[in-house]
Order: sequence, then C-alpha cells, then structure tokens
Amino acid sequence: MSESLHQRLARGASVLMVNPNHVSPTLCEKLVRSGADSVFIDCEHGLASFEDIHHMAKAARYGGGFGIVRPQNQERSTITRCLNAGADGVMVPLIHTAEIARQVVHTFRYAMPDNHREKLLIGMVESVEAVKNLDEILAVEGIDVFFVGPGDLSQSMGYSPAVAPGAKRPQPAVDLIDETLRRIRAAGKIAGTLVVKQDVAHHVSLGAQLLYYHADPFVNDGVAAMRKLSAPADAEHATR
Repeated sequence: MSESLHQRLARGASVLMVNPNHVSPTLCEKLVRSGADSVFIDCEHGLASFEDIHHMAKAARYGGGFGIVRPQNQERSTITRCLNAGADGVMVPLIHTAEIARQVVHTFRYAMPDNHREKLLIGMVESVEAVKNLDEILAVEGIDVFFVGPGDLSQSMGYSPAVAPGAKRPQPAVDLIDETLRRIRAAGKIAGTLVVKQDVAHHVSLGAQLLYYHADPFVNDGVAAMRKLSAPADAEHATR
C-alpha cells in the first residue's frame, strides 16, 4: 500500500470502494487485487461481526487495499470496537445535525487517540434534515469525507430507496443528490456517493471522489452475459 486513502483523496483522485455483499475475507482480497482501493464492510445492513471485520479488513490490506466499516450506530463502544478490530476507517450513518457530527468526531478521536489521523472518518448525509443542516455539518472539523446516501435520502423524501436495474430514481431525488454533492465540493470538502455503471461519470463530474458500489451486480451481469452467449448452443442441443 504505497499510498493511503487520505493521500489519494488529497490529490483529487477517486477512491473506489466495493461492498463484497458477503462475509468473505477471500472475496475482499480478490476485490482489491482486481483494482478496488477499499472494501466496504457493512455492519448496519449486513451480517459482519467484529471478528469478521478483523479478518475482512486484514485480507483487504493483504491484497494491497483497505477496509472501511459502516457501524450499525453512532455509539462510542460500537465505533471503538470497529476501529480496534482493524478497520482502516468508519462510515458513520445518520449524521443529521452538526451536533451529531461533533459527537462522532469526538468518539472517533477518543477511540484512536494516537493514530486517528491514519484512519478515515466518513460522515453520511442521508436525510432531508441533514441537507437542511448541511452548511453547519460541513463546518465541523474532523470529518474526512461527506458521503451522500442516495437510498436513504430518497426514502426521507417519501420515495422508495431501491432502484430497479437500469432505472433511475425520481427526478426530485436525483436533483437533491446532485445539489448536495455540489454544495459539499463548493465548501472545499471531499464528497462521496453510491454509484452504478451508468451514472458514475456524472457523479465524478459533480466532484464525487469516494465512489461506492456493490459487487453483486457485476456477478449478475457476468452470469447473464454468459447465459446469453450460451443460448444458441442450448437451443441447438434441445433440437437434437
């Protein structure tokens, strides 16, 4: 690991962070060896335990990358255990206000008093309330990346958080996500968001540097492509 995530973001480069969608150290290593800068270990919606964090983050580092964890809450003990388990950073959900942001920074520094600067602290902006308080949240020192969560932000607007493959979110949600990314960048802060293949260039053009995506769609696309390629052979065998 010749360059840290901090260094990569500071020079304006993109950081690709992939959710393996499975509790698998081997898959984490494979993802970073395939080109991902980091894996995303989800303890809020996923099944990873603290022991899983240890093994998955270690495997990512062995492959030349990093392991970022989303804890299930903002509690001091939870964030501390994620970092002590070996996470290279945390992406903390539900940063609705500047006061919450300050508390998270305090917890993060308390958990790693001697080397918190080596870890990445990501705050999630994922509600209408957070967007309303965005200027005050962005003024809080100590958060390295402000991540716009499109699913939860859409849900807080009254829309479904899910998007069918190939479909788009409702336009009001798209507009608010885009505007929030612009505001983060205009404040001189580092922005990130969830991307899919068809919108990654658009989000990069808005200034998003931390680009988060899931491994499963690529598996699904690959299997579907192979099934399509094998269809003529299947049909030929069926007629014999």
